[in-house]
Amino acid sequence: MELAHSLLLNEDALAQITEAKRPVFIFEWLRFLDKVLVAANRVDVKEKQKKLVEQLTGLISSAPGPPTRKLLAKNLATLYSIGDTFTVFQTLDKCNDIIKSKDDTPAYLPTKLAAVACVGAFYEKMGRMLGSSFPDTINNLLKALKSAESQGRGEILLSLQKVLCGLGGAAASCHRDIYKNARSLLTDRSMAVRCAVAKCLLELQNEAVFMWTTELENVATLCFKALEGSNYGVRVAVAKLLGTVMATALMPKQAAVMRQNVKRATLEEVLELMATGFLRGGSGFLKSGGEMLKGGGSVSREVRVGVTQAYVVFVTTLGGQWLERNFATFLSHVLDLVSHPRATQTHVEAVYSRRCVSFMLRATLGGLLGEKAQIAAGKEICQAISKQMRAVEAVVNDISGENKGGAADVSASQHVMVCALKELGSLVQSLSATASPLIQEPSVGLLETVSSVLLHPSMAARLAAAWCLRCVAVALPYQLTPLLDRCAERINNLKSSPEAVSGYSFAMAALLGGVHQCPLGIPHSKGKLVVSIAEDLLRTAAQNSRLSLQRTQAGWLLLGALMTLGPSLVRYHLPKMLLLWRNVFPRSQKELEAEKARGDSFTWQVTLEGRAGALCAMRSFVAHCPELLTEDVIRRLMTPIECAMTMMSQVPAIIKVHGAHLKASAAMVRLRLYDILALLPPKTYEGSFNALLRELVAEFTLTDNSANTTTSLLRSLCHYDDSVLMGSWLQETDHKSIEDQLQPNSASGSGALEHDPSSIYLRVPVGEAIPGPLPLGVSVIDASVALFGVVFPHVSFKHRLQMLDHFAECIKQAKGVRQQAVQLNIFTAVLSALKGLAENKSTLGPEEVRKSALALVMGALDNPNPILRCAAGEALGRMAQVVGEATFIARMAQTSFDKLKSARDVVSRTGHSLALGCLHRYVGGIGSGQHLKTSVSILLALAQDGSSHEVQTWALHSLALIVDSSGPMYRGYVEPTLSLVLTLLLTVPPSHTEVHQCLGRCLGALITTVGPELQGNGATISTIRSSCLVGCAIMQDHSDSLVQAAAISCLQQLHMFAPRHVNLSSLVPCLCVHLCSSHLLLRRAAVACLRQLAQREAAEVCEYAMSLAKRAGDNTTINLNITETGLEGVLFGMLDRETDRKLCSDIHDTLGHMLSSLAVEKLSHWLKLCKDVLAATTDVGGAVVFEVEKDEDSEKKDEMDDDTMFTGLGEDDKSKPSVAPRWVTRVFAADCLCRIILLCENVDKTHFDLAAARSTKAKNPKGDLLVLHLSDLIRMAFMAATDHSNQLRMAGLQALEDIIKKFASVPEPEFPGHVILEQYQANVGAALRPAFSPDTPSDITAKACQVCSTWIGSGVVSDLNDLRRVHNLLVSSLDKVQAGKGSSSQLYSESATTMEKLAVLKAWAEVYVVAMKIKKEAESKPAKPVRIGDDDEDEEDLGSDVLPPDSLITLVQPELPSLSRLWLAMLRDYALLTLPAEFSSQLPPDGGAFYTPETIDTARLHYRSSWAPVLHAVALWLNSTGFGADEDKEEAPSAPSKVPGLPQGGSSSTTKTFEESVKDRMHLMLGVSIEFLCFPRPEEPIEHVMSCLRALCTLLESPCAKTHIAEDQLLAVELLNVLHRLLLTRDPPAVQLQVTAVVQETIRAAQDHLQRQRTSKGKEEDGEKDSGLSLGEGGDTGELVPGKSLVFAAMELLVFIVVRHLPQLNTRVKESPSHVPLRPQRLPEESARLVANTVSILAELPSLCSPAGSMTILPTVLFLITGVLRETAVKTADNSVPLLVSAALQGIKTIITCPLARIESMQTQWTGLVRSSLASVIEYSQPDESRPDMDEVSMLTAITLFLLSASNELVGVTVLQNGCMDRFRNALNSSDPWVQARCYQLLLSVFQHSSRALSTPYIHALAPPLVERLKAVERSRPGTAAELQAVQEGIRVLENLVGMGEEQNRVQLLALLVPTLVSYLLDENAISSAPQVSKSLHDFALQNLMRIGPLYPAAFKVVIGAAPELKTRLESAIRANQASSKAKAAARQAQPTVQAAPTIKLKTSFF
Repeated sequence: MELAHSLLLNEDALAQITEAKRPVFIFEWLRFLDKVLVAANRVDVKEKQKKLVEQLTGLISSAPGPPTRKLLAKNLATLYSIGDTFTVFQTLDKCNDIIKSKDDTPAYLPTKLAAVACVGAFYEKMGRMLGSSFPDTINNLLKALKSAESQGRGEILLSLQKVLCGLGGAAASCHRDIYKNARSLLTDRSMAVRCAVAKCLLELQNEAVFMWTTELENVATLCFKALEGSNYGVRVAVAKLLGTVMATALMPKQAAVMRQNVKRATLEEVLELMATGFLRGGSGFLKSGGEMLKGGGSVSREVRVGVTQAYVVFVTTLGGQWLERNFATFLSHVLDLVSHPRATQTHVEAVYSRRCVSFMLRATLGGLLGEKAQIAAGKEICQAISKQMRAVEAVVNDISGENKGGAADVSASQHVMVCALKELGSLVQSLSATASPLIQEPSVGLLETVSSVLLHPSMAARLAAAWCLRCVAVALPYQLTPLLDRCAERINNLKSSPEAVSGYSFAMAALLGGVHQCPLGIPHSKGKLVVSIAEDLLRTAAQNSRLSLQRTQAGWLLLGALMTLGPSLVRYHLPKMLLLWRNVFPRSQKELEAEKARGDSFTWQVTLEGRAGALCAMRSFVAHCPELLTEDVIRRLMTPIECAMTMMSQVPAIIKVHGAHLKASAAMVRLRLYDILALLPPKTYEGSFNALLRELVAEFTLTDNSANTTTSLLRSLCHYDDSVLMGSWLQETDHKSIEDQLQPNSASGSGALEHDPSSIYLRVPVGEAIPGPLPLGVSVIDASVALFGVVFPHVSFKHRLQMLDHFAECIKQAKGVRQQAVQLNIFTAVLSALKGLAENKSTLGPEEVRKSALALVMGALDNPNPILRCAAGEALGRMAQVVGEATFIARMAQTSFDKLKSARDVVSRTGHSLALGCLHRYVGGIGSGQHLKTSVSILLALAQDGSSHEVQTWALHSLALIVDSSGPMYRGYVEPTLSLVLTLLLTVPPSHTEVHQCLGRCLGALITTVGPELQGNGATISTIRSSCLVGCAIMQDHSDSLVQAAAISCLQQLHMFAPRHVNLSSLVPCLCVHLCSSHLLLRRAAVACLRQLAQREAAEVCEYAMSLAKRAGDNTTINLNITETGLEGVLFGMLDRETDRKLCSDIHDTLGHMLSSLAVEKLSHWLKLCKDVLAATTDVGGAVVFEVEKDEDSEKKDEMDDDTMFTGLGEDDKSKPSVAPRWVTRVFAADCLCRIILLCENVDKTHFDLAAARSTKAKNPKGDLLVLHLSDLIRMAFMAATDHSNQLRMAGLQALEDIIKKFASVPEPEFPGHVILEQYQANVGAALRPAFSPDTPSDITAKACQVCSTWIGSGVVSDLNDLRRVHNLLVSSLDKVQAGKGSSSQLYSESATTMEKLAVLKAWAEVYVVAMKIKKEAESKPAKPVRIGDDDEDEEDLGSDVLPPDSLITLVQPELPSLSRLWLAMLRDYALLTLPAEFSSQLPPDGGAFYTPETIDTARLHYRSSWAPVLHAVALWLNSTGFGADEDKEEAPSAPSKVPGLPQGGSSSTTKTFEESVKDRMHLMLGVSIEFLCFPRPEEPIEHVMSCLRALCTLLESPCAKTHIAEDQLLAVELLNVLHRLLLTRDPPAVQLQVTAVVQETIRAAQDHLQRQRTSKGKEEDGEKDSGLSLGEGGDTGELVPGKSLVFAAMELLVFIVVRHLPQLNTRVKESPSHVPLRPQRLPEESARLVANTVSILAELPSLCSPAGSMTILPTVLFLITGVLRETAVKTADNSVPLLVSAALQGIKTIITCPLARIESMQTQWTGLVRSSLASVIEYSQPDESRPDMDEVSMLTAITLFLLSASNELVGVTVLQNGCMDRFRNALNSSDPWVQARCYQLLLSVFQHSSRALSTPYIHALAPPLVERLKAVERSRPGTAAELQAVQEGIRVLENLVGMGEEQNRVQLLALLVPTLVSYLLDENAISSAPQVSKSLHDFALQNLMRIGPLYPAAFKVVIGAAPELKTRLESAIRANQASSKAKAAARQAQPTVQAAPTIKLKTSFF
């Protein structure tokens, strides 16, 4: 392939390759040329132009294939437009000669077509440059057109289109000729030609004025004729032509009008013309009048569907503004269409016409108008409805019968009503809450108008009105309850009108069905209301025969609708329902017989309808309340169902007697019966299988049915991918809802509500806008087929065989059309059965069953009907799957092989090739591996059969299935298959789109098979890869959008496996162009591909899209709407237009991926995008100035007119005015905003720091930081939070909360002490206020409470008066909560009220928690001393000290009495709700304080989200009030009166004793906490765990709680066990720290308790000392019982923490062979704190034990603490003592000083323990190369601790003593002055120890080396402060030793000290030049000498006297000292006092 990449064709290379590969080589060269010519240097091109032209023109006559000729023509044209144009005419003539040639052989055809393509390309590219040559060319082409075959005709027409396009108005002279020649071809038999003509004429009408003036009617008639018998492609093309011509006639293009004076058509004329097509089709206007009057023949459906599409094109071309202005005219015209008798000749025709009209309205209204204009349109529709209704009422009330045609008018009006109401419903539903103006405006009276239609005489209109009301309720849930009440009231008032009973019951059922879409639900009482109405209707049905039918139907319909409310509501009415169901059916066979004998035809009709209704209600029950289906309930349901089955067999006899009009009612009963049986487990009705199967088989084999009705299920049972074979079965398109009418099975697409009223309350199927049940005849067959599939797997083999034989017989008996119908139904049933078998994993049965089934299927494989062949292939595959035996599969495959080898007819070749594909599909590659080779070779051969494109399609489709299912096994066949695919792509004519689609499927499957190998660089892989890329390129250039979609998905696969080889620079622009495609599947493919690309390469994708936009600016042919917002903007825009679910979710994902990778870098771009969408106007300029005063502009934005939206679009007339973003898009934008904030947070904290952001911005102006956009963020959140749309308000509040959380602590650099959010407090208040208005839905109020508490608690606003605004909102909500349960008007369900109340309590709790925290911090701060002089510091403190320290608490204080009660009530509720199901009987029958028993399940969720902060708040409150001790005193009298609605638990404190209430509250708090902590759900936020732990901690701080938990030791043990379990599951350090805090409190409580016990015991036996000590855990034996012992539980937990963070301490780890010793290292800050807390708790534990008990645990505790010391004693840079070390030292001290040492009985154990601990420490402090950074000081400190605190145990133990001395000696000789200094300090404390027995050995051993060290200083004076300090500390030890010595030894001691000191003095000459440290040493020595002298005068004199040189040095120093100034002397006086204290202090003093 690489050889093909040269400017000139490499002819040598071409000659060397095989014949077969040449076309590919040439195509690859042309592709290369196409890219390179545009970019190449013109001079190079001109040099080689001659040769290039030769090569290219040479290719024309080499018979190139379709893609090659297209590229060839394009390249030639490009070459001439870039290079010289001298020879262009020669080339043109050459082409014309080829076209004129008389050679008609097929071999010459490609050459002719290539010449035609070249001509088209020349004119398109160069147009008028080709001058006057065009008349000849055009005539030549037209001549050729007359004699050409279909492929030629298509190509010539496309060329003509290009010629016209290139020449524009210049070709006017030829326009008529072209028009005359082309128009006759609009009815060509080839569909591809029709499409080409439509495109050519579309181009022609741009300039040919006559087409939309004089010829307008003819053009219309032509188009109608062209639509007859058309396919989808033709309909789209012709509709585009017709719609555009009509639009041009109405609003001509300026240029054309200027040239000729034309008469413009009026709107009425144009619409009238279109209407003739809709109503009369292509029959024209020339038929004789008589025939017209008779209204003969209905319009062909294809024409009607095509004209419908044309209407949409017409309106879309004129644009949204036009529609807005002319909507009334358009609406009345469209509604007239559907009221015309010709549109509604039969019921099905009427339904089809209604569908078409609805489509017109939805496609125009829904897509082109913005929300404001849609509301205006809604008003118009309302007026149209009320006008119709007035007319109907006039007819109905006209008793005298003057108006003869009235009845016809009424029946016509029903269709108008259905269309208008359906559109109104869709409109309201799509507007959602934005539609509120429509509903609320009294002048419109929408609800009145719609309700009035509920009394319409026609059922269809009543149902449509009910549906419309359901839409209103779903859009505006606050209307739901009032509407239900209104309907209930009307039903009761108008009981005697059949229409009213029917209409209002429909409405109620519809509203109940809509409840599941309203999360807030309806009040529980409405269920009771519905049941009572329904019962009443059923009871009174028999009273009045005029009403019995309606009442029966209405009663059951309401009960069915009630079931959709779900088990929580139905549970209460179930017994009553079971009774009702039982009574409808006869109890026994005898009653049934008696019934048959009585009754007339009317009673039977009512009875059957009643039973159908009852079964329908049952079905609804089974479908919607599966939880209530216990075995008992199923058994009770089966009684009536079995009766119904028995009755079924009797019905035919009844119909014989009473007339055929009962058939419909009987069919309805059967339908309901089949429906409910399909939902129940087949085991429950096993006994009735025989009778049931007889019924089912008779049903779908049409035994008793003279009509040839076919099922609609075949499509869903066949494989989705097979639709390409069934041609007529449409893929998904935007026109699906009307194209469905043209499907071949009966009544397809004729769904309508009146076919099955129960569908009004069922869930709408996905993708449908409104339920459309099929006509009864079809529905019954569908139901029977579905049930057959359910039952078949449970039937015996004998019966299966009988049925299969019977099927074969039925097919044989039937003839002609009926045979087709029976066969379709049977095949659908068989497929359904096989699918059931596969799902049940059961087999088909023995040999004879298989034989029979096989015979049935094989017979259909050569049926002429392609749909049947498809079904047979599918059945064969499923059979192979179910049988699953290799021999059987081989037999089936062999049959097909033999057939394919011999057969020559298209039918059997296609059928059997599909059979092979299906076998492989269902058996998989492994099961069918041995047939792979044969299958592939046969299919490859069939695929090359050029004579039949159908065979090619089926063979390629099967091949794709085989490639898909074989996976890697196919790898060996990839190359031959791939080369075949390429050859076919290059040769098959483009008009055979199905072949190309299947080629695309094959290519995609092949790419998947090769998979990741595609990245490789081997020769074969490169060839495969380039072949795939060539294949994709050919398909991308195809004209059919499905083929283009296939190309995109192939490229997407390639990109997944080999991303480097897919060229994004060409792919992305191609995808962007497809985003505007009119084909849904192409848009879907493009977005799916973008979604994948954006995951990896979002930045590149966006850049390429922008570069395309720039190119499109220069080149007007690309229709694109990419503006400066880039691809993201286009995608946001698409969200407003697209309705397809999959597409929208892919767009969301794509934008999400782009956002994740780009939003942080291009912050302002993305924020502007979101802001423009949220601002919902197109004229939002750059940044919006945002001040607090401009609060009104957000109000104004709602009143903005849609005109302003369009004016912002500038002159660009071509781009359709885009509508303002709809609410769904705005919600998505608000979510994006939250994501952007989160992304910024994860990337860089500078985004949340204004000062840093400003400095960064100054350095790098392009850098963009979130904090700089804060005003925009607030603005956007504000706009969203105050919108009409509830969903948007929720999103806005969420965004606001995020903003507050993230920015609350960001300081304002200009005003120290303030934060940046402070300036926005007015906006926050304004955004929150509307959410608290009384009519706001509960979920929004709940969210707003959350934001309020976040705002108040964030500490942004420090001034109480400013906080009051938001605070008042919470206060007002609190009043609402206190109003109790019985609040008057309830719109939503009780659980919504629960949610709102709990949210308020939670918000208050959060505020209280923050307030208490602030108060606590304020109290713990020491009162500031009043300082004078440091003014600057005072300034800053002003900010924080303006308010009193408990500021926030003053806001909460007044509400606390009531709050605390509500909080406790809420916790009580929560505690009850968390009980396991088996305790449900203990729940209070009338609910709790805030929930009702009916809504218990939903209430649980609300409690679950809000209990944690409340628990914390209650704990704080109990702690601060001493468990509410003060409330008893103050509030006792007033408590009950305050909250009437609460259970009296609140005021029970008056009756219970204080102790009892403490106990109750304690149990409640601990119960809730322990229950939660036992098993926190993984999805529980970590904040809940923290709140719970904090609450426990706070609780246990209070003395009452401490007493309680200490007295009940098992409770404390349980708490610790639960906490241990929590540590195992939750990692965050914060949680673990909080756990240790709780443990600490628990241990303290136990200690206090023990202390009290000991004191009281001590008092009793006060003589005995220490008697109390024997209390405590472990008693006398020292045994700690796990599970009962608190100490054991605590040890478990603490050991876990220590070992978790310091795994080295775990001895098991050390002993394991794989253990690598770890070097001690610093733990992170949080872990260090955690372990430190743990160590300090460990040290406390022994105090809880009896002496024996403590001896049990002490070894472990000491082992751990010394271990922690060893692991963490690491030197730090600043010589500080690490937190952990100090904790360990403190722990050691606590333990060694505990009172155990004084207990005689334990003496030996204790001594051993202390000694071994010290031995460990000495061992650990052994200097070691492996631990160079060991902190000797800490180790020495530990040793010293032992020596000082446990001196008795250690005296005289030589081993230990030597060890200790050794360590001190090492430290003395250390090179580190800091270690020396600390060593001196510690030695001093040892020397000074009171027990001389301890200290003397140390003095003897260590004083000499110490003196030596100090003497050595004279030779090396200290150089640093640290060294100086070490010397000073040493001298201090010596001085103390002197002081300790007895009088007689003092001289000797001084003789050591004084000379040393004197040696430190400098002589006067040296002193001036000495360094500072040296001078300090001199001064220090002098001071000390001058102090020692007076202390020991006698001894001093002796020493000085003995050594004269000392004396002289000393004197000279003193002299020099006195000589210095007085000031210095004063300063020096102060010095000794400073120096006296040791300068190094430990943070905690251990001694």
